[in-house]
Amino acid sequence: MSSSTQPLDDDTTRSGALRGIRVLDLSRILSGPLATMVLADLGADVIKVESTRTGDDTRQWGPPFQGDEAAYFLSANRNKRGIALDLKSPEGLEVARRLADRADVLVENFRPGTAERLGLGFAELSARNPRLVYASISGYGQTGPWAAQPGYDAVAQAQSGMMSITGEAGQPPVRPGVATADIGAGMWAVIGILAALQARGHTGRGQLVDVSLLDGQLAWLTYVAQGWFATGRPPRPHGSAHPTIVPYQALPTADGHLMVAAGNDKLWRLFAVTVGCAELADDPRFATNPDRVRNRDRLIPLLQAALASRGRQEWAELLEAAGVPCAPIATVAEALSGPQAEARAMVAELDHPTLGRLRTVGSPLKLSETPVHLRTAAPLLGQHTDEVLAEYGYTTTEIAGLHTTGAVR
Repeated sequence: MSSSTQPLDDDTTRSGALRGIRVLDLSRILSGPLATMVLADLGADVIKVESTRTGDDTRQWGPPFQGDEAAYFLSANRNKRGIALDLKSPEGLEVARRLADRADVLVENFRPGTAERLGLGFAELSARNPRLVYASISGYGQTGPWAAQPGYDAVAQAQSGMMSITGEAGQPPVRPGVATADIGAGMWAVIGILAALQARGHTGRGQLVDVSLLDGQLAWLTYVAQGWFATGRPPRPHGSAHPTIVPYQALPTADGHLMVAAGNDKLWRLFAVTVGCAELADDPRFATNPDRVRNRDRLIPLLQAALASRGRQEWAELLEAAGVPCAPIATVAEALSGPQAEARAMVAELDHPTLGRLRTVGSPLKLSETPVHLRTAAPLLGQHTDEVLAEYGYTTTEIAGLHTTGAVR
């Protein structure tokens, strides 16, 4: 690891906030696996169930690959134990049910109705295990006219209005560079799971946590949605700019772009003086933030002309010295190798059974008493099948029989 703030250890020394919590992960792709990875980082024992044939779909999502492993799969499945089951076989299905009987949390992101048809729905499993917190992540939720439709990140982004406000004005809609609907749903699922576990401490009962990609994106509209409620005017895209603060956007310099965040009138005056535009600070067209928002199209070209005289790093140093929030726009490589990322242990190294030392993005959760522990890289397909089955009471003979029938791998 690059820092000691997220120590590596093994299961015998784990002391995370969720130590003792067992999670059965029936999910795949990104939303569910990301949610369960967060739970695993926090100390939960997460058992990831994959198909015996192909495993999680993202095992094939590449390039890029690291060895035979897809980078996509590696990004969302650390700290888990992996088993492979054929859920369409009676024997494989019974294994899953036995695992659910002793689980605190189950996470699935099948299309609504699929888990029920398999015999792994909330009603059936909670009847066997009333303490089970059952989290379902889907495109549109378990209710409503679209509930039965499959969920896709890009489609949810489009339907939520998120893409309509992303990109440059007058240009085609843009999908953000990461899967915000999937990632957002995973984060909402974690919040719901933790709340349900807290409630279970009072009631003794689990419950269904119903999260959808679309709902999560609609919730993320926040102030944009409230602006529409307030005015009835459809929000429009502003590129890197803020719809209600000016200047608050990426501006070109002599050698690249600089993100400027002058979030109030004091910062605006400091910015104007520092870039040699002191006269603009007292211009009545730009005196207050509402003035600058109304006259955005007049102000921004003037600022662009002023910033063209120096490079982005020089401007950044001058503006930071003046107290104006700003930064050169970093590449992914620059962001992950920067001194703050290193100090915060946001790049870690894990041992992988076939790849050796593997770099991964660290956890943003910093807990003083129960710190996050990064223990293991994403598992190989079926890596822990025999180990987990033995823990759940299967004999060596029974495990061999399950392998023979193809119910497990």
